[in-house]
Amino acid sequence: MKKTLLASAIIATTFIAMQTQAANVPAGVELAAKQELVRGGGSEPATLDPQKIEGTPGSIRSRDLFEGLYNQDGDGNQVPGVATSYDVNADNTQYTFHLRRDAKWSNGDPVTAEDFVYAFTRAVDPALASPYAWFMEIPSIVNATKIIAGEAEPSSLGVKAIDAYTFQVTLERPVPYFVKMTSHQTMFPVPKKVVEKWGSDWTKPEHMVSNGAYKMDAWIVNEKMEFTRNTHYWNDAKTIINEVTYLPIESPNAELKRFQSGQMDLSYELPNDHFKQLMRDIPDEVSVTPKLGTYYYQYNITKAPYNDVRVRKALSYAIDRDVITKFVTGTGELPAYSFTPEVVNDFSPATPEYATWTQKERNEKAKALLEEAGFNKNNQLSFSLLYNTNENHKKIAIAIASMWKKTLGVNVILENQEWKTYLETKKHQQFDVARSGWVGDYNEASTMLDLLTTTHGNNDGKYSNAEYDTLLTEARTMQKPATNYNKAEEIAIEQDMAVAPIYQYTEKRLIKSYLGGYMPNPEDNIYARDMYIIKH
Repeated sequence: MKKTLLASAIIATTFIAMQTQAANVPAGVELAAKQELVRGGGSEPATLDPQKIEGTPGSIRSRDLFEGLYNQDGDGNQVPGVATSYDVNADNTQYTFHLRRDAKWSNGDPVTAEDFVYAFTRAVDPALASPYAWFMEIPSIVNATKIIAGEAEPSSLGVKAIDAYTFQVTLERPVPYFVKMTSHQTMFPVPKKVVEKWGSDWTKPEHMVSNGAYKMDAWIVNEKMEFTRNTHYWNDAKTIINEVTYLPIESPNAELKRFQSGQMDLSYELPNDHFKQLMRDIPDEVSVTPKLGTYYYQYNITKAPYNDVRVRKALSYAIDRDVITKFVTGTGELPAYSFTPEVVNDFSPATPEYATWTQKERNEKAKALLEEAGFNKNNQLSFSLLYNTNENHKKIAIAIASMWKKTLGVNVILENQEWKTYLETKKHQQFDVARSGWVGDYNEASTMLDLLTTTHGNNDGKYSNAEYDTLLTEARTMQKPATNYNKAEEIAIEQDMAVAPIYQYTEKRLIKSYLGGYMPNPEDNIYARDMYIIKH
C-alpha cells in the first residue's frame, strides 16, 4: 500500500497485490501424464451466462470459464484476476482498476475495460432481468438502484473505461467491502460482440467465448460439460489441468458410486449417511471445511398462516437442531440460531435468547404459540414443505417433519422439485415452507443479512421490515457495522423469525488422494487452474 497522486490531483491509495493464483506443484512431486479432472457439478445449471446465473451449480462452473477483476485464494483473500491493482480516492467512493494487458478472450481478442463496463451495465439493465441485479445495488454503484427500477437509463451507471486498460467504478457512498464483491460471477466480464451476435444462444459451446483458464467444448444437457484449456488465458503457462468435465449429478449417493468406481476425482458433496464409514475407510479422501453459509427453512410470508409470527416461531422452536447436526447431517455442521454463520469475517453474531433454552423449553413455547395462533387437535396445521431434489435435503425434511408432527401435531406433505423448477416455484411464492440455503457471495456479514431486506432479489419469502432495511442500508457506509448487524439479527430472528435457521454449512467433498492444489475457502471459490493430478 502506498500513497500516490492521481491525475485528478486527488490523494488516493493504490493497492497492488503481487500474489496470483496458479497450480503450484511442490518440488519432488511427479505429475500424471493425463491431466484431466472429472468433478461433480450438482444440478444441471439453468445458464452459464455470468449475469444470469442463479445458484451454486452455475457459479462453480463459471469460475473456470470466466475471470473477474479479482479472485480468491484458499483463505478467502483477494488476489489479482484481470486487475493487477486498484486506486481508491480520498473518500473511498471511486475505485480505479488497472487491467493486465495480456488478458485475452478465448478467441484471442483482448479483455478491455469496455468489457467490464458492458457486463456491469448489463447486470442492472431491466431488459436482461438478471436474478442478481440486486448484487449491483449492494455496493451503491451510482444509479444502480434507479436503473433497476426503470427510473434511469442503463448507460448512466457509475462505471466507465478511462482507457482500454483502466476501469473505473463510482459509488454513491463508501462501501468498505466493494473489492471483495468483484470475485462474484455477476461482475465477470462478457464479450459484447458475441453476446449481441448470438443473443441468449451465446453460451452454447459453438458460440461461447470466455476469458477464464478454460473454454467450453461441449455441453450435453443432463450428461456432462467439457472444458479445455484456454490457450489465450494470461496465466495459461502455469495451468496444468488440460480438461475439466462436470457431471450434473443431484444424488450424493450416485456421486459416491462414481467416485468409488474411479469415474470421478472431486465430488460436489457426499451423502451424510455414509460420512462415518467414509471417515473410517478413506479418511485421506474426505475433506470437511467451514463454509460461509446457512441452511434454513423459508416461510412464504405472503400467505396465512405464515404471515403470523407465532406460527413462524413455533415451527422454528420445534426444530431440534442438535439432533439434525449430530444424527442427520453429522459432518461437522454447527446448529444455527442466528442467520449469519460464525465463520464470517469481522462479526460475531450475538446469541439469541431462544438458543439458550433447552429443547424441552423450546418445544413448550412452540406448543403455546401455535395454540395461541388458533391451531390445536381440532384445527391442525397442515402444509407442504418444498425442497430441491437431493437425498440429504430429503432426510432433513423427513426428520423435521417428524419433529413437527410429534411436538405440534402438524401434518407436513413433502414436495421435491428439480433445481430449475424449484427456483421458479420459490420466486413466484408458490410454496408454504421451503428448504433454502445461502452461501456468502463475499466474506462480510451483509452477504447474509441483505438477503432478508425487502427488495432483495432472493428474498423469496417476501419478509419485510422497514427498521431492518434501514439498519442494513446504514451499515454499508460504516467502518464497524457490528452494532447494526446484531440489531438486524435481533429483529429478523428473535423478533420476527423471518426464517428458521437450522445449521451452519460445512463444505464436505470426496477428493482423490492424487488430486493436488485443492484450496477450499469459506465461500467455496475453488478453481481448476490451481489443481494438478499426481502420478498414481
